Amino acid sequence: MFGLGKRRTKLGKWLDRRGISQAWLKDKTGLNKNTIGDLTSDIERSPTQKTMKKILKALREIDPNLKSDDFWDI
Repeated sequence: MFGLGKRRTKLGKWLDRRGISQAWLKDKTGLNKNTIGDLTSDIERSPTQKTMKKILKALREIDPNLKSDDFWDI
């Protein structure tokens, strides 16, 4: 089961609700697994602009209406 007992960010909760693994996101974006892990569990961590674009591009395959505001307060 995804996210069981873990602190999750908005991104992490979004992935959990849809049953999407962090490994899938890592493969789609080419980002490091530690970066993905931090962005899904560390509420203090904000992505760089480049990282944010990669994540949004991958997730828009699932939901074309996603915006950066859905996950980050930047």
